[in-house]
Formats: sequence, structure tokens, C-alpha cells
Amino acid sequence: MGPSPHIRTKETTEDVMYDVIIALIPAMIAAWYFFGIRAVSVTAVSILACIVSEYICQKIMKRDIEIFDGSAIITGILYAFVIPPYMSYWYIITGAVVSIVLGKMVFGGLGHNIFNPALVGRAFIQASWPVAITTFMYDDIAGPTMLDAMKRGLSLDITLIEKGNLYLNTFVGKMGGCLGETSALALLLGGLYLIYKKQIDWKVPLTIIATVFLITWASGADPILHIFSGGLFLGAFFMATDMVTSPHNPKGRFIFALGVGILISLIRLKGGYPEGTAFAILIMNGVVPIINRYTRPKRFGEVKA
Repeated sequence: MGPSPHIRTKETTEDVMYDVIIALIPAMIAAWYFFGIRAVSVTAVSILACIVSEYICQKIMKRDIEIFDGSAIITGILYAFVIPPYMSYWYIITGAVVSIVLGKMVFGGLGHNIFNPALVGRAFIQASWPVAITTFMYDDIAGPTMLDAMKRGLSLDITLIEKGNLYLNTFVGKMGGCLGETSALALLLGGLYLIYKKQIDWKVPLTIIATVFLITWASGADPILHIFSGGLFLGAFFMATDMVTSPHNPKGRFIFALGVGILISLIRLKGGYPEGTAFAILIMNGVVPIINRYTRPKRFGEVKA
């Protein structure tokens, strides 16, 4: 009998990371289509800042240089996806550095971080420059997003959304918002790819989205607009399913997903912010150790004393 792990696989960390990168391509294409070349430059700057930050940290910590394992690239893409496309490059770089340094490397690097690194960077920018991260544009016009309008009771006619079928445009992504969050369709395609590759548990995004749908419907809000708007699909498929910052077992993941869905709904409906996905996931990231402790499965052959 050798030491654990006893179950091995040929799949590497790089394989998992690059599957996630592939899954993010549809959302990147949608961002480029709706926001133009700016989407490409913002994502490139974010990725480069993350890679350089991780390289410097690994050199200082005298670790092996592993900047191309895909994790820094994913953090760069996800951070770029949760900020407005026309935000200053200095804010973009600052948030990317914070994502890697404070969100990941201070905990010991990949596999040791407690919180989702990209959301740590986003939360830092929101706390430091709230106006910059809540200024949205679409077709060179500034205005409120769908969630902001619903939060303030404004007419949906003044939102940053292309005129036409309201539900279809929100699903496709013809509206203003953060760079990679607007197209629920593109994010759904990427999420289905990850489910097909068995990289994520499909019950997690389903639980989150269903919870938000049911709570907003019960509150009298429009549940379809709530699930298609904001960062719900991005958070549900790509952040709440992060294997490092989410619970280890199915029961724990269900509790985690349920908590995320409830918090998103409460923040959107009762909180001060129109969007709550980032904070909901970060809060539940902090609860993961407790969830893991109380949903720990029995050892093989274990019986009550």
C-alpha cells in the first residue's frame, strides 16, 4: 500500500486550465463583436499584467516559474471580463496586479488561495474607484445598465440595450455592461463545453441560476431579465465552479451554490448595489472551509461508536 492519492489521471493542471480558456473564447468573440478592438486590448493588458505579477512573485518567493500553466491567463481573462470595457488602463493594471498578488500569491500560489483572484481584483477596484467601475457605455452612449434601471425603478427604454426584443437582446448580449458578462448565450456555450469535458459540476450553475430565478420571480421582479443580465452566467459557470475555492464534495457544492444564488438575489433586490454576483461568490468562498467541515463524507467502513 503506497501513500495517497491512489486514483491517478493523465490529466494535468495545464489541461484543466486550457479547457477553461477554450470555454471563454465564445465570450471573448462576443465582447469583440459588441465592444470592438477595445475588448481585445483590455483583455491583453489584463493578461500581461497578471503574468508579469505572477512571475515577479515567484521570483521573490524563489518558486519554480510556472507562469504559463494557464492559471494567470485565466485570472487575466476573468478579471477583464468583470470590468467595464472603457475603464482606464491604469485601473485595469492595478486590479490585475491585486488579483494575482493579494488574491493568489499571498496565500501560497495556485491551489492555496481562499478567494477567487479575479473577483478580489474587481472588489478592490470597486472599493477604490467606484465611479470608474460603474460607468458603462454602449454604442458610445453612457447610461444605466439593465440591473441598474430595475434597481432604481427607471424606464427600461433608457437602458444601454439595443432596441428590439428585450429578452432576446439581453440573452445575446446587445447591451452595455462589463466586458465579458453581457452575452449569456456565449457564456452558456462555454459552460456547456466545460460540462462536456467534465471540468465542472453542472449542478452548481444550475442551482445558482434557478435560485436567482425563483427568488426574483417570487419577489415580483422579472426573473428572465435578472438571469440574463449582469454577471450571473459568468459567475455561475466560471467562478463558482472554481475547484480551488469551492467545496470538495457534491453536498457541499450544492450548499455553496444555493448560498451564492440567495446572496445574489438579496443584494440585487435589497442591497445598495444593483449587481451582487462578485460579492456573493467572495462571501461564499470564505464559508467554504466550514461547508467542507460539516459535509465531510464518511470514511470507507466508518461506523458510529
